[in-house]
Amino acid sequence: MSILILFCAIVIFSCIITNKFSSKLGMPSLVFFMFLGVLFGSDGILKISFDDYDLTSKLCSIGLLFIIFYGGFCTKKISDVKVNAQAILLSSFGTVLTAGFCTIFCYFVLKLSFIESFLIGSVISSTDAASVFSILRSRRLNLKYNTASLLEMESGSNDPFAYILTILGITMLKGSSTVSTIPLLFKQIFFGLLLGVLIAYGALFLLKKTKLLTEGTDTIFIVAVALLSFSVADLIQGNGYLSVYITGIILGNSQIKNKLNLMHFFDGITALCQVIIFFLIGFLSFPHKIPEIILPAILITLFLTFVARPFAVFLTLLPFKIKWNQFFFISSAGLRGAASIVFAILVVSESSNLVYDLFHIVFVVALLSVSIQGSLLPFIAKKANMIDKFTDVRKTFNDFQQESAIALNTVVIGRTHPWAGQCIKDIHFNGKALILTITRDGKRIVPKGITQILENDEILIGSTHTESDVDISLCETFIDKNHEWLDFEIKDISLPENHLIALIKRGEEYFVPNGTTKIQLNDTIVFYNV
Repeated sequence: MSILILFCAIVIFSCIITNKFSSKLGMPSLVFFMFLGVLFGSDGILKISFDDYDLTSKLCSIGLLFIIFYGGFCTKKISDVKVNAQAILLSSFGTVLTAGFCTIFCYFVLKLSFIESFLIGSVISSTDAASVFSILRSRRLNLKYNTASLLEMESGSNDPFAYILTILGITMLKGSSTVSTIPLLFKQIFFGLLLGVLIAYGALFLLKKTKLLTEGTDTIFIVAVALLSFSVADLIQGNGYLSVYITGIILGNSQIKNKLNLMHFFDGITALCQVIIFFLIGFLSFPHKIPEIILPAILITLFLTFVARPFAVFLTLLPFKIKWNQFFFISSAGLRGAASIVFAILVVSESSNLVYDLFHIVFVVALLSVSIQGSLLPFIAKKANMIDKFTDVRKTFNDFQQESAIALNTVVIGRTHPWAGQCIKDIHFNGKALILTITRDGKRIVPKGITQILENDEILIGSTHTESDVDISLCETFIDKNHEWLDFEIKDISLPENHLIALIKRGEEYFVPNGTTKIQLNDTIVFYNV
């Protein structure tokens, strides 16, 4: 027992160390976890024999349910109906189209049986939430047209649909007719949705209306809710992943106590789950088998990347007439990862009748997708002109907390106020405050240095140490080595009309800039617009 615990500790420490190297090399850390598993595995340096697909499937399924639950929990409800519709269609209709295109390719081009073609198409039909979230956040890909929100919702919600297709494929592989799978399809969707909603609102009732939970037990309670949502749905042949995702969305967009603590807890849990899943995937693999399937795996990856995903996105979003650069980026962001391999492991554990090595085919597809396609996403975003300098991708997620220590205060200028009649450039602050807006005759304006303050003006002041209940939307942008503002003085930056830089975070210091302040590498710029 002690040896097993020691082994787990070594694995986790090793993953933390490789995560540091991955950030420097610009490759997703999840790929490094996978390679680490390969090094520990049968063909690796330590040559630890492991081929238990059933155990791996169970462990990975538990990890995946927490990842999907937290993906829903972090999915921030937005008011843009168009983006919501696009995401829902991509996660459902788009997933089915992707699976269909890949099935046709495997059947007619690679000459696989129809069932195995359908299973391969099903397990690789969904984009991987963990990979997409990781790259969007770590590389600060602030995207135009609410694309980050669209990708977040799509990648978080399409795993249940891929799971439905996978279950249908397994059912047909075991000899059931296509007609007999229709009731199963209905149960998967209906009970998945129903249980997700019922359990979420039941949990909210217990959290808000009762005193059942004592201090400190709310985190354990939410873990139990996620497990309950998945297991009950699965027991009655509903889609457990769909149920747990719906539960996560409802809880994440509700006002619940200690929500920030829950965020921090599930950040850790999902990070650990990702480590375990990708390590086990690598640990279970046998690299000496890869040459046998490398050609079909590469062909499937190329077809999926350049044909299936773009065509699925095009046909799904055609009614919305999206811009071509957005279409190009969304098509390129269809990363395959943990969910696809977990579903492949499920297929292998449920059947021994497979002719082709489905696990290693999907393993290579996911590896190529995350490592090559994922690493190129920042480059693609820049070349496609999809970077938005005036948004922060972290605000796409419910777990984002405004880091900038800026507080707001209002001052109404009376007739005898010392600022009445003065220009803003003549008003002296202590260096930690800035006049953000002037409301005059019901109109809000962004002031300049020569703007004169008049009687009855309502002045909004931003500072690092005052407080106010004024509700104003602040935006952030991070200055990396490729940012066009790097080394520019603020007075030389061309900002859109009614935009104002209000605060700069440099290291641990917050300060209000002036026109001669030079923007430096790793600065976080806080600004707003009227």
